Amino acid sequence: MNTDLINRLSVLTHEEKELLNGHKSIDRSLYYAPDKDEKNTVIDYAKVLDNGKLIDIRPHTRFVHFPKHSHNYIEFVYMCQGSTRHLIDDQPITLMEGDLLFMNQHATQEILPAGKDDIAVNFMIRPQFFDDVLPKLSTENNPLRDFLISCLTDKDMGGNYLYFPVSNMLPVQNLMENLIWIMLNNPSYTRNLAQQSMTLLFDHLVEQARNIRVPENSYEQNLIIKLLNYIETDYKGAALSDFIQANNVDIYTMGRIIKKNTGATFKDLLIQKRMKMAAYLLSNTSLSTVDISIVIGYENTSYFHRLFRSTFGMTPKEYRNKAQ
Repeated sequence: MNTDLINRLSVLTHEEKELLNGHKSIDRSLYYAPDKDEKNTVIDYAKVLDNGKLIDIRPHTRFVHFPKHSHNYIEFVYMCQGSTRHLIDDQPITLMEGDLLFMNQHATQEILPAGKDDIAVNFMIRPQFFDDVLPKLSTENNPLRDFLISCLTDKDMGGNYLYFPVSNMLPVQNLMENLIWIMLNNPSYTRNLAQQSMTLLFDHLVEQARNIRVPENSYEQNLIIKLLNYIETDYKGAALSDFIQANNVDIYTMGRIIKKNTGATFKDLLIQKRMKMAAYLLSNTSLSTVDISIVIGYENTSYFHRLFRSTFGMTPKEYRNKAQ
């Protein structure tokens, strides 16, 4: 990696200076929501993502054992130099220089102390970041796409991490260096540039699927990932009847599997996706409300208005005005 980037990432943070001065544990106030009993083990995106960003980076905190935790966001770890040792869902993984580790919101992570020259970067990403990335990926089934789809549900479906030993892949190394440069220098349109770079990165990783180490998924887990993938890509015309016919499963069984793994119904999941897309179009385009209703799959504009108000507590017009 570029020497200037390594030097910038190597600078001791205030927390690391405190650790070298004798503090024995992490500063919980930097990671967790206030918790007087210190029982909370979920790192909060509000603590680590500045000003409501969808993506941000920070160097991995060295010199300390980071106790078992999870995140309410998606985390990618890139090993820039040296190595770090992790327990991911209680499975030991050692990241070497150039390796990548992806974790969704359901993965548990424990990190052993790293030395001064062990430089890793944590990418902290909220699921909404991938709204513009997923449609650009190949629609063919592959572990990476399934992993990203699994990030969209609140239920733990297993297969919560992906490990890529890709230090020998020059395009991946170049793209990771580019992503880090973008985030450190914070140019205009950071999110757009990061999404484009992330799409290229995923395309390269999909081509190297044989390098992916991913836990085994059960039949139900694979089926629910297929369903979430289907809703994500075909939300305008998605129908449960079409899905069960294509996957040779009866509607009762599929309904039970959806409820068990997501806590919702097919209709709930479809509405969630359509409303998310409607909100995006209201905020980022000048399309009329009627056009947006049709684009996301509702010919009945009045019905769309009722669903939108029920979801966001305001009309589409009010939402657009607030966003602007």
